[in-house]
Amino acid sequence: MVVNDISGPVQNSRRNLLWQTMPLVLVGLFSTILACLYLLKRLLSPLYSLSHFTRLVRENKDYSLRFSDHSDSEVRRLGEDINSLMEAMEVELTINQEQNLTLVEQQETMTRLANFDSLTGLPNRQFVMDNLRLELARSSRTEQDLVLMFFDLDGFKGINDSLGHETGDLILIEVADRVSSLLTESDLLARLGGDEFIIIPDGDCSDTSITNLSNRLITAFSQPFELRGLELSVGISIGIARASDADYELSQLMSNADLAMYRSKAKGRGTYTVFTPDMVDAYKRKLSLANSMDQAVSNSEFVVYYQPKVAGTGRIIGFEALIRWQHPELGLVMPGEFIPIAEQGGKISAITRWVIDRVCQELSVLQQQIDSRFRVSINLSGHDLRDAGLFDTIHSVFERYQVEPEYIEFEVTESAYLENFALSNKFFRRVSNMGCAISLDDFGTGYSSLSYLTQISIDTLKIDRQFICKLETSERSRLVTGTIIDLAKRLSLTICAEGIENHRQWEYLLEHGVEHFQGYLFSEPVPLAEATELSQTFARDTSQRMALG
Repeated sequence: MVVNDISGPVQNSRRNLLWQTMPLVLVGLFSTILACLYLLKRLLSPLYSLSHFTRLVRENKDYSLRFSDHSDSEVRRLGEDINSLMEAMEVELTINQEQNLTLVEQQETMTRLANFDSLTGLPNRQFVMDNLRLELARSSRTEQDLVLMFFDLDGFKGINDSLGHETGDLILIEVADRVSSLLTESDLLARLGGDEFIIIPDGDCSDTSITNLSNRLITAFSQPFELRGLELSVGISIGIARASDADYELSQLMSNADLAMYRSKAKGRGTYTVFTPDMVDAYKRKLSLANSMDQAVSNSEFVVYYQPKVAGTGRIIGFEALIRWQHPELGLVMPGEFIPIAEQGGKISAITRWVIDRVCQELSVLQQQIDSRFRVSINLSGHDLRDAGLFDTIHSVFERYQVEPEYIEFEVTESAYLENFALSNKFFRRVSNMGCAISLDDFGTGYSSLSYLTQISIDTLKIDRQFICKLETSERSRLVTGTIIDLAKRLSLTICAEGIENHRQWEYLLEHGVEHFQGYLFSEPVPLAEATELSQTFARDTSQRMALG
């Protein structure tokens, strides 16, 4: 009983004590927690700042920001390390940006160099070929035609060779500007390389529109270029091809335009030609002749024809050796067709050597049938005059066939002689000293200055056929012919008129003192067998023609 009485009050006392101390304990505990939180915040504040800083850098990607903490703690040192890292990143970023900018500029430059001509600024071959391929595909789908105009410059090589490539480059720049001024913004002008350009007109591709544009281009180049105080004349030859004629094939279209352009050059340059399918056959024939040229020389497929030259009395005083090609597939090919091909392909010297050899072989046959002295004329081109070994070849051939040089005459055109003036003088001086005669052909057709006549040694002056054929209709031709005859007499030169086709021409020239004649009135070029028979019958036939005339 006593124990129970004591425990009760004790429990009550404890309970009262707990309720009395609880507020103080709670207040103390809360205060402690607040104090700890405050201290913790003070301790962790730099870390919070650093975390906020890194988040700000990540969000803004601004590496120029810097972390600032003035406390003396590990966090400050960590911030300094982060700042150093930021500086390094900023430097690397700046370098990367500069490198990226350089790469972009280089890429733009490479693209420009890959697609545009560095000299004129025009689209280049690669660019225009890629675009033209796409345009042809589009035109084929829509069944619309497309026109390609291909042209190059006439006389540009001479300017380049004589005045230098720098002047040539200036000409190309002026050409690009002059042509661009004639085109619309939608037309495409490109430089393929060298002096070759193409135009792809946009829109109207009718014959009238293309003809007008071609005429404007040709007219624009009638005015000379003024560069460095010089007036330089450059013309253009234009080839025009349509996509429909090439079945919308790029390579065929380019080939067609190229063929048409070279046809323009063959017509005399400074003009335009529209491609037609028959040009392909002509090109294939030309290619066949070019490819079989070497074989023709080695197999002696060539034949020498002889056209007689006669005196005023009708007596034969010489022959002109004229080459023909007896092609195994194409038949008889005339020199007007294959000689230009041989000159372009560098084969003309080999052909000339063959002619010299064949004429010297056949000379003895002519000598057996013709009692009087005569000469056989052999034509030389400008390429032959640049052949350093030609004289030695002539000398060795003469020795091989025991040829008297007095029976041989070398004939060269006025233009070929003067284009290689120094070489021509040296060569013909040696030939003349050997005993051969020299004849100047096509006199009066190429040069206006006659001063060169005082510097060269020739025996015969040939009056070109273009003056002879107009004797009956043109007073100017008669005046020029009379002047040439008078000049030749004053220089003590023999005069030969070529291209005589009727008696009136012959009689007129006889009256004015021409000594030698050549033309279809007397005989066309004939093979050797027929030439040997002319000596017996020619004088009689000539007398009969004179009587009939």
